[in-house]
Amino acid sequence: MTQPVWNHVDLSYDGAIATVRLNRPDKHNSISAQLLLELIACGEFLKRDRAVRAVILAGNGPSFCSGMDLKDIVTGSPLKKIMALLPLWKPSINRYQKVSLVWRSLSVPVIAAIHGNCFGAGLQIALGADIRVAAPTAQLSIMESQWGLVPDMGGTVLLRELLPKDVAMELTFSGRIIDATQAHQLGLVTHLADDPLAQARALCLEFAQQSPDALAAAKHLLIGAWSTSESAALGQERLWQRRVIGRRNQATAVKRRLQKSQDAYRERTW
Repeated sequence: MTQPVWNHVDLSYDGAIATVRLNRPDKHNSISAQLLLELIACGEFLKRDRAVRAVILAGNGPSFCSGMDLKDIVTGSPLKKIMALLPLWKPSINRYQKVSLVWRSLSVPVIAAIHGNCFGAGLQIALGADIRVAAPTAQLSIMESQWGLVPDMGGTVLLRELLPKDVAMELTFSGRIIDATQAHQLGLVTHLADDPLAQARALCLEFAQQSPDALAAAKHLLIGAWSTSESAALGQERLWQRRVIGRRNQATAVKRRLQKSQDAYRERTW
C-alpha cells in the first residue's frame, strides 16, 4: 500500500506498530477542519493495512490535543459556517464523531499516549482508543460546557463504558480540568507512565505475541457486548468464537502455548 502524505498527521512504523501523531504542535494539536479529515483518513488507511498489529495515537509538541479549534471550524464565510454545522443534521455518524470512533473499527489494539493537555475533542479521541497511557503531568477535561457545547464526538458512547453516569455528569457539567492521577483513579486513564510512548510500545509488543485473529475478535466482541443485554453479549461470544476456532492462527497459538508449557516443565525438572 502506498502511504498517503498528510499535512497535520504523521504516520510512522516501527515494525508492525504504527504510530499516528497529531502534528499541529504550535496549536497544541487543536483539531482544525483539515486535521479532523486527515485523522479519519489515516484511521481508514490503517484499517486496510494487514501488516499492522497495533496502533499508537500521540501528539507532537507540548500536548496530545487541546481540543477543537473552533476559530478554524466555524469562522469565515457564511457558506463555510453552514458546511461546518451541516453534519450535525446528518441522520447517521458524522465526521466529528468518526474521528473518535474510527479507532474502534480497527481490528488491532489502539493505545493513546497522552501528555500535556488532553481537552474536549482531544479527550474524546483518546477515549476512542482501546487503552490510554498518560504522563503524570498530563491534564484532562471534558471541556465542551466551557464553550456552551455538549460532548458530541462520540463522547456519550465512549464515556458510558468507563464512568458511572453521575461522575460523567459532574465532569461534563463543570468542564473541570483534572490531572492524570485523578483521571486514572476515575478510570479515564488505564496507566500512568513517565514515558507514555515507551509504555504504549511495550504494551503493543506484548499484544503482538498473541494471535492477531484472537485480538481482532476479542476487540470487536468486547466493544459489541459491553453495553448490551446478557443474551446479546452471549450471542456475540458464540459468533466471534466461531470465527477464530480451528483457524490457522488459532492452531499456531495452541502449538506455541504447548511449547511454552513443555519448556517451563523442563526448567522445573532440571
